[in-house]
Amino acid sequence: MELNLLLRLLCAHLLSDFILQPKSWVLDKQQKKGKSVKLYLHVALTTVLAYLFSGQYANWHIPAIIFTSHLAIDYLKSRTKNNSFTFFIVDQLAHLLILVVLSISTWTKTFQYAQQLFNDTRFWIIVSGYLFVSWPLSIIIGAATQKWRDQINKELSDSKNRNRNEQQQAHTGEQGLGLASAGKWIGICERVLILTFVLLNQYSAIGFLITAKSILRFSERESNTQLKSEYVLVGTLVSFASSSLIGVLMQLMI
Repeated sequence: MELNLLLRLLCAHLLSDFILQPKSWVLDKQQKKGKSVKLYLHVALTTVLAYLFSGQYANWHIPAIIFTSHLAIDYLKSRTKNNSFTFFIVDQLAHLLILVVLSISTWTKTFQYAQQLFNDTRFWIIVSGYLFVSWPLSIIIGAATQKWRDQINKELSDSKNRNRNEQQQAHTGEQGLGLASAGKWIGICERVLILTFVLLNQYSAIGFLITAKSILRFSERESNTQLKSEYVLVGTLVSFASSSLIGVLMQLMI
């Protein structure tokens, strides 16, 4: 793979797909789909930038493939009413895959590199570690702290029943506690960061992360502050300690 070519094509894609594409073009493509003039202007701009950035002006297969693939991907996207984050990621991965294919110098070298990587034990140690600290560890920590979440929910419910004048405040507290997906992704991100810091021997960055999270939590105004603070502290310490321990074990294995 020619990394230099891939980076140049990636820069051209970022410019055309995000910076130089107005919101009006995106809306026009969604409304008019294949009849949108802005669709073809965007694809033409993407092709020209890719051709200029590639530096391979005698190689016409790069702009031809980018024009055809980008037009097909964006047209299919305009035909779909799904504007979710997942669909956006799939769309961008499709564009990235085309750029990777174009930057591959010879398939033989690529297969050789992939084979060496898959046979490298360190590669699988790193992959396994990051996979474990994300979803599996999230499930383990969630199960371990379930009884405290139930206690907080019960306290909120009792407080709401005792004092109807504080119903709005209790309702706000329940919403804050009920953001299960947000809490899950926050935990995944912090564990991935901690594992990365440990593997890079940047332990001071872990302290900064703990401080930043503590400041954010301290600034929140919620009911049942003591219960929630203790719950967050327990979850945070378990998350940080387990991620750090996994990172140390990975270093020893590597």
